[in-house]
Amino acid sequence: MKKLICTIGLGIFCLATTQAQFTLDGQFRPRTEYRNGFGSIIPDAADPGFAISTRARLNAGLKTENFNVFLSIQDVLVWGENRQILPDDQNDSFAVFEAWAELNLGSGWSTKLGRQVLSYDDQRILGGLDWAQQGRNHDAAMIKYGKDKFKMDFAFAFNQDFDNPTGFQSVGTAYNTTGFFSYKTMQMLHLSQKWDSFSGSALLMNNGFQNFDDEGAADGLNNLFTAGVHLKYNKGSFGAAANAYFQSGERQGGLEVKGASLLGLDVSYKASSKVGLGAGVEFISGNDGETAGETGAFFPLYGTNHKFNGLMDYFYVGNHANSVGLTDVHLSANFKLGEKGGLMAKVLNFSGAEELPSGEKSLGTELDLVYSQGFKGFALKVGYSHLFPSDGMYELKGVAEADAASSQNWAWAMLIIKPKFFTTAEK
Repeated sequence: MKKLICTIGLGIFCLATTQAQFTLDGQFRPRTEYRNGFGSIIPDAADPGFAISTRARLNAGLKTENFNVFLSIQDVLVWGENRQILPDDQNDSFAVFEAWAELNLGSGWSTKLGRQVLSYDDQRILGGLDWAQQGRNHDAAMIKYGKDKFKMDFAFAFNQDFDNPTGFQSVGTAYNTTGFFSYKTMQMLHLSQKWDSFSGSALLMNNGFQNFDDEGAADGLNNLFTAGVHLKYNKGSFGAAANAYFQSGERQGGLEVKGASLLGLDVSYKASSKVGLGAGVEFISGNDGETAGETGAFFPLYGTNHKFNGLMDYFYVGNHANSVGLTDVHLSANFKLGEKGGLMAKVLNFSGAEELPSGEKSLGTELDLVYSQGFKGFALKVGYSHLFPSDGMYELKGVAEADAASSQNWAWAMLIIKPKFFTTAEK
């Protein structure tokens, strides 16, 4: 086995140095977090959470004239998850994050097959979720076309459960993996065009979720259709970006979706070389609860939801999937501090798109602060967020105001190191 590994390694090295560009790099990203109300209202009787996690990732890429191959393996570690001198790792977080090959078909066409990140536009619907230590990926096949400033990506997927020891089941194709909008099938078309100061894109996506009958047997698919556009304008010191997405069809479990929408507008202004200002509003439709088996709630599916609606992840991060929706009005400022430093400050005001059972809509206000500093070979980021909940937030999260902690806050610090181990010149 050792001889085989050495032979394969030598063959790859020879190929890399003679016919292709080969890169080997990685990422080491420890993050410390103090959670005192992160994701939901923390009761006064509960103790805050505190832990350190680390992402360790190793990436290898091979680029030739006819194809590209990329492999990324990672492990997500929580400090202390294993006792001392444990013979094996009890955490199953070690995984292949990406493994794909892209074949050049000529005349602007290519195809990309395997486990890959689907990230488009501002990552509102499809994103890599890089904030989460594990990230987000898709097992998919893609057909790509690009000419000048026009791009087209068409992706499709057919997911199946792993069956030990045969790999996957030999009879039937029932998909029992559920939760977090895990799909059985997916078809996605993304079109984008850039001009001098303006760019626009359109997204069409269908997700088929495995349906089960009353006896638990597979019974076809529930199909949820998402369509929309992302528009962006930048000229001089002014910038603007808009989203408009709609959903219809059925969610997991056969819940019918009607009239669900997400509308957003953000504007930015560069006041000086060191100060940038921003303002925006986002409306996400919710469920009014008037018709059983039917909802008007939009869910942003596979986006990097952490970057939207407050960094404390109170909305659409494994939660708020069929709730009252959201209206988010926010103001932000970015300050450049020195050559590699910066400070981001953002204030967000939240209210429900629909009323809570009490008739309340107001949910509260959040303050987010993020300081970043680059150094030679690594970077440091430090953040603090504070939530000022209103009566509606206590009702939404199911914690009485009298029982809640006096402060709802979250603090974190993250070190980012991206070593480059080996790179050959591009052939």
